[in-house]
Amino acid sequence: MLQTGIKGIKEITVTQDKTAKAMGSGTLDVFATPAMIALMENTAYESVASELEPGSGTVGTALNVRHVSASPVGMKIKCETELTKVDGRALTFSVKAYDEAGLIGEGEHERFIIFEEKFQKKADEKADKTGRA
Repeated sequence: MLQTGIKGIKEITVTQDKTAKAMGSGTLDVFATPAMIALMENTAYESVASELEPGSGTVGTALNVRHVSASPVGMKIKCETELTKVDGRALTFSVKAYDEAGLIGEGEHERFIIFEEKFQKKADEKADKTGRA
């Protein structure tokens, strides 16, 4: 059973492929908001993965964050997450990201525990029904 207080931490460096210009979210060579969000989701996901039963995982369901400061290419980014609420299979995390100068983003992220095989099957069936498979 998952307990609140589980923390995650992950560090990356801003590379050209993680810029707003490269990701299509802007025109500048600064850390893209979509890259920050992906880092936050990944850090939260990894922080609880080893606590889940075999065959289960988590999927992101909601994210409410503010990107408050720009980070240039080459700067190190650190993400910290903390599991703050467990409501059945619904998980809520506090998420924060920092560069070497300070806070760059913060907010809340929700994930939901799923059974991977069942979840994938349901998604695949959706494709089959629409003729996309």
